[in-house]
Amino acid sequence: MCGIVGGVVQNNLVAILMEGLGRLEYRGYDSAGLAVLNKQGIRCKRVLGKVKALRELLETEPVSGNTGIAHTRWATHGKPSTANAHPHICRNKVAVVHNGIIENHEQLRKQQLENGHQFLSQTDTEVIVHEIFDAMKTSGGLLSAVMQTVKKLEGTYALGVMSSDEPGSLVACRKDSPLVIGIGNEGYFIASDVAALLQVTQRFVFLEDGDVAAITKDKLVIYDVNEHEVVRTVKESLLTADFFDKSGYPHYMLKEIYEQPFAILRTLEDRFINNRLQDSAFGENAAAIFNYIKAVQILACGTSHHAGLVARHWFEKLARVPCDIEVASEFRYRNPVLAADTLIVVISQSGETADTLAALQEAKKLGAKYSLAICNVPESSLVREADLVLMTRAGPEIGVASTKAFTTQLTALMLLVIAVGKRFHLSEEKAHNLTAQLFNLPGNIKKILQLNNEIKALSEQFSQKQHALFLGRGSHYPIAMEGALKLKEISYIHAEAYPAGELKHGPLALIDADMPIVTIAPNNSLLEKLKSNMQEVSARGGQLIIFTDESLDTIADGNVQVVKIPQVDNDISPIVYTIPLQLLSYHVAVLKGTDVDQPRNLAKSVTVE
Repeated sequence: MCGIVGGVVQNNLVAILMEGLGRLEYRGYDSAGLAVLNKQGIRCKRVLGKVKALRELLETEPVSGNTGIAHTRWATHGKPSTANAHPHICRNKVAVVHNGIIENHEQLRKQQLENGHQFLSQTDTEVIVHEIFDAMKTSGGLLSAVMQTVKKLEGTYALGVMSSDEPGSLVACRKDSPLVIGIGNEGYFIASDVAALLQVTQRFVFLEDGDVAAITKDKLVIYDVNEHEVVRTVKESLLTADFFDKSGYPHYMLKEIYEQPFAILRTLEDRFINNRLQDSAFGENAAAIFNYIKAVQILACGTSHHAGLVARHWFEKLARVPCDIEVASEFRYRNPVLAADTLIVVISQSGETADTLAALQEAKKLGAKYSLAICNVPESSLVREADLVLMTRAGPEIGVASTKAFTTQLTALMLLVIAVGKRFHLSEEKAHNLTAQLFNLPGNIKKILQLNNEIKALSEQFSQKQHALFLGRGSHYPIAMEGALKLKEISYIHAEAYPAGELKHGPLALIDADMPIVTIAPNNSLLEKLKSNMQEVSARGGQLIIFTDESLDTIADGNVQVVKIPQVDNDISPIVYTIPLQLLSYHVAVLKGTDVDQPRNLAKSVTVE
């Protein structure tokens, strides 16, 4: 969950490294550092805190070099500190940046201490640089030393390595952690995300697991896991550096909330002919696979898991297809039983979520024949691993708290429900209605965004609160879960979600005048039940905030406040009711003065277990 950028060029590389780190800061911001090679050897600068602090240090203590590596860290082993920041250096000869976790670092550390190495950090990464240093004594150079070292590493890694013995050279490799090679006019670059390099190139090579790349400014040679030289395809990215501007918004999160109508429209584009969803939208063999499957198993984490929970309701209600969902990090450790005719659906914004990748691999070991990935990042590991793919096309999402990625995932999942459901109990008429509702979504979301000022005023009630409760029923319970997650992620208010019918089974004990209770109350078959639950809250002095259908006559009164939501079809309404909860969380965080885009202790892409 860290950001790596590096390269070998003709001239000074520092400005490119710093620009890349700034674009990767969403992946980690506990500390930052860079190292460059010049005539004086390895010159390294590291700081505790964000990239801004590193930039300020370089203004007073500048360095330069045409070969370099840089890193922004999200702490796993060892607390955030300058000593634990990357790059790590051994005896001013070898420098390493690392993303991942080395599981056997304790054993390697013990051996290295016996060999006379001194450790300056608490990180698992430092064993890598010492191991490479020792390997260079007997190997044929840096490339050979890295190849020798990675054979001893257990766990996950993306590495950028350089040595003062070989100026003008860089070695990069990966296992279960993303790393790309950028091909620029002035040289070659490495990064954990193409976003870091869009200012210098749009041409990329995506390393595969086990690959090791030897890089100079004029040459790139890649070796596979068997150390055979291979050629990887060069891909042209459609992204540009403009995608990563805030476009006048104060925060990326707010920009991304307002991008949702366009993002959803992109998710729907080119996937219908004459208003009929095409199986080919999911992949070349999708029709045959959908004809075969009899059940669906969804695997995901965090926000993506909430999207899957909504989809379970859709699959079973609309398509009458058995559907189960599980947190990916739990699935692979409980010895699950899977029928061979189950479609495995994995959901991830980044496509690099370690637990979701591992769960997919476990499902395959258990005999699952077919899998489908719903993802936002082409060429990601999850996309390459799955049999079928539906890209969400949300565009880059920089804010750590997911917004447009979530709503485009829900949109993509409804497309899957339609595609699979027509083979079961979803009628042509219902499929047509759902399609119409999907294409109406962008307009309906624009209407909700017009409630921004009303929701901003409402957020003031949370500024001094420590706890909040979110309630929903049916397919809106996962939306309540997502609303609670957003509030806790960026405002640090403790927030929990419950199915409203569970109130009397325990959570009602928490209700008092200091507890805001956010309730999602669309006009559906569960509304009367939900009204009864809200009465239970109101009778105990709870502060009720109700998001409800504009067609209802719910009236604000005393400790009850009401936000009217434009009327939409009930099946599609979970997507619509997500938007006001995102706005509420955003405005609460702004009032509390927290870091909206980079909340404490969190990183965007969870590439470690």
